[in-house]
Amino acid sequence: MVSLPIYDRTGAEVGTYELDPAELAPRISKQLLHDVVVMYRANQRQGSAKNKNRSEVVGSTKKMYRQKGTGNARAGSRRSNIRRGGGRAFPRRPRDFSYRLPKKAVRAATRMAVASRVADDQLTLIDQLAVEAPRTKDMVAVLKALGIDGQTLLVATDGYDVNVYKSSRNLAGVSVLPVSDLNALEVLRPRRILMSVAAMDAMRRGATTQEAS
Repeated sequence: MVSLPIYDRTGAEVGTYELDPAELAPRISKQLLHDVVVMYRANQRQGSAKNKNRSEVVGSTKKMYRQKGTGNARAGSRRSNIRRGGGRAFPRRPRDFSYRLPKKAVRAATRMAVASRVADDQLTLIDQLAVEAPRTKDMVAVLKALGIDGQTLLVATDGYDVNVYKSSRNLAGVSVLPVSDLNALEVLRPRRILMSVAAMDAMRRGATTQEAS
């Protein structure tokens, strides 16, 4: 059992949150986390790299000079891959790098990633994260009060909060996601996570539901 301090918007500690990391993930598999992160990164690749072969480059297909009697090595078209401006012998072609791992493995990796953040003391809990109006200044004040400004940060909310998103989108290195959209890559990418108590409760409920299914 781990006791996580709960802070308010002014940075004052207002309570503790009792959490058993085994509820999120009984164990943390570095191999599974690696596999899932590689999958997400591969799915983000455009796969649009392309080189021209000798039939696609501009140039004459006429034989450059006669076969024998010149003293030079025999040569065909100037489009040959061994000549400057010629086509590539094994050109890169557009391809799809995407693939999918089993859903249960992907969901387990998300819970493992959150559990690893808890174990490494890289998760900050706040009692309430909602803001009345979208103001970047208010979010900056909250982050400074909590001592987590100036670094890459993931703000996790219990649901879609437009005001929190608009208050954070102009901050460099800060991203906002609801708990339902979290994945291993987004959790492990930033240096820290700021999560509301309601978001952590939703995370635990989701973990219980996924374990039961």
